[in-house]
Amino acid sequence: MDIPHGLPAAIGTTARRILAERGAGGLTLEAVAREHGLALADVTSAFPHRDDLLTALLIEAYDESGAAMEQADQAARDAGASAGARLLAAARALRQWSVANPAEFALVYGSPVPGYHAPQDTVPPASRTPAVLAGILRSALEAGELTAPRRAVPGPPLIRPEAAALFGNVPEAPYEDLVERGIVLWSNLIGLLVFEVFSRTHDSVTDQAAFFDFAIAVTAEGVGLTVS
Repeated sequence: MDIPHGLPAAIGTTARRILAERGAGGLTLEAVAREHGLALADVTSAFPHRDDLLTALLIEAYDESGAAMEQADQAARDAGASAGARLLAAARALRQWSVANPAEFALVYGSPVPGYHAPQDTVPPASRTPAVLAGILRSALEAGELTAPRRAVPGPPLIRPEAAALFGNVPEAPYEDLVERGIVLWSNLIGLLVFEVFSRTHDSVTDQAAFFDFAIAVTAEGVGLTVS
């Protein structure tokens, strides 16, 4: 099925409310129809199956969060910011979106929905977040803003061709493992947000925003980038 560009307003609003209240497991076409007072046929005409609706919600979440990062990065670039400042701006934008949209964040980065397999349609939107990070690292490399790593990745490269293609190319020594390090940066960013959105750090951190900035700076050191 071709997923509609943008959720129909009535269905989207109701689906997101159900997602927030009951999680993805409680999202059914019947529930959407009942909650909004629609005929089931009105819902199935747009989304014949529950998985079609989940896919539309996923794409929307990926696009919204990716756009937030892209806009923050562009604003930082327009202001002449360093690569480290661009990284912090983009990471903060993703954090702001994640905290404001915990149900959508959980759909994207939480436990897999039983029986659901995301189709290829979700890949380009999902790539927007790592693409922002890759662009920042590539700019830092070209501008000489990176510090060479002290620990090299052991053995042969550990990345798939798709990851190298997203970055643009595999850098030369001593930055030949920059793509691997970028994936570590990406996974740490999402892990930080998982801990905050799912309340894993609330009992141990006094200032979530300050801790997030500190953690991004620490994580950035792993790719040789300074966040100040």
